[in-house]
Amino acid sequence: MLKVGLLGAGRIGQVHAVNIANNPRSTLAAVSDVQAEAAEQLAGRHGAQARSSEEIIADPEIDAVLVATSTDTHSPLIEAATAAGKAVLCEKPVDLSLERARACQKAVAASGQPVMIGFNRRFDPNFSVLKRASMAGEIGKSELLSLTSFDPAPPPVSYIKVSGGLFRDMMIHDFDMANFLMGARPVTLRATGSSIVDPEIGAAGDVDTAVVTMTYADGSIAVIKNSRRAVYGYDQRIELLGSEGMLQAGNMLENSVVKSTTAGVVSAKPTYFFLERYMPAFAAEWEAFVSAVLDGTPMPVTLEDGIAALELAEAATHSLRAGEIVTL
Repeated sequence: MLKVGLLGAGRIGQVHAVNIANNPRSTLAAVSDVQAEAAEQLAGRHGAQARSSEEIIADPEIDAVLVATSTDTHSPLIEAATAAGKAVLCEKPVDLSLERARACQKAVAASGQPVMIGFNRRFDPNFSVLKRASMAGEIGKSELLSLTSFDPAPPPVSYIKVSGGLFRDMMIHDFDMANFLMGARPVTLRATGSSIVDPEIGAAGDVDTAVVTMTYADGSIAVIKNSRRAVYGYDQRIELLGSEGMLQAGNMLENSVVKSTTAGVVSAKPTYFFLERYMPAFAAEWEAFVSAVLDGTPMPVTLEDGIAALELAEAATHSLRAGEIVTL
């Protein structure tokens, strides 16, 4: 049984708490949060203790920690937990700074402890089927990847100001998916973006609408489209064109009913946000982490994967500001 300490009792921490408690091979032992009341409430719902992060990390009875705190704390907490001999699952990104993330990588390597980065989309059932079909050669050689990720509405500007920007906060999931699906890293990257959804986002120094085009050594291309606003719901799609066909993964809809009349054909909208869309993926992600720790299998999403995605996010930020193609 894996005894787990959860660092962070916010929205995503609450999702993880349920999965930790529901997994037959893990138990939620303790919860921490900068808001003591939030930690106490979440711990109480799952029969755990509310403690400080320092106490959780120092406790030799706790085998692993899940880091779901603010991004600026990720690297220090990863380092502290691994130095204390604990396995770590940390939400993305590793850090807001690529240089700081690389320093964290060195510290983790010295500790010898396993670390997994929370790119939950890899574990989405539909995306997983698409990946396996691609790996099996069912569409031949992958040549053109299109990733669409549109949020239903932008977050508060107060969040934008501390998020690290759209590329590090939102598109980083798509950078990881591109690395995952293409099985290679790109050689060039070009980013275009603007702030047309909310002028205050632009005033805060960020964009809310962006497209990134990446090319690979073999000539294949990946295109990523992000928007902070899709009024019809949470739009998450993948299209992978190969030499012998195409693989597509569409949206999860609110229901599967399709009404066909003389007026037209109508179906339900996509689910509203990531909590509805990716709950099965979060559960599968946690199961993969537990299996890796208890059974000694390789971590399915490594710290190196997290840094690779962050490298692309930083390259996109530079490309947008400089208005030029970045060679990676």
